[in-house]
Amino acid sequence: MPSNAKDVQVQIVTEIQDKDRKETMEIQEPGQFFTRGDTQVLTFTEHPEDGDPVSTMVTIKPEHVSIKRSGGVDMRQVFQESVETENLYHHTYGDFHMKTYTEKVDFTSLEESTEGRLDLSYKMTLNHDVTQAHRLTLTFEEESNS
Repeated sequence: MPSNAKDVQVQIVTEIQDKDRKETMEIQEPGQFFTRGDTQVLTFTEHPEDGDPVSTMVTIKPEHVSIKRSGGVDMRQVFQESVETENLYHHTYGDFHMKTYTEKVDFTSLEESTEGRLDLSYKMTLNHDVTQAHRLTLTFEEESNS
């Protein structure tokens, strides 16, 4: 970890809208946040109840956001406003082809506020079949040393 890394508390809320059904998932984990030039990086490990831990690295650059996950699942998803990207999602149950069309990326850095925040709105198509609207809200704040 770089010397400017900060311990943070990470919260992710993912909302998936599928016609008349809405699903919400929430994750809270400790993590690390650091900057390198114009790139900001957030790392943390998810501990799902029904699987192996998943290491997650969120890289935020001025032109795009990338989320790389490895461990119980393996994928790299890129978010760039008004652009469609493709990737493979490797999971215990098999591989899934994902297409992601990013509608909106909004980011507030920890350097600008006491709470960092990343909002992503996107449409995702799984295996050329089902398209769902997704909203991901990731917030993180520096852990107090009290």
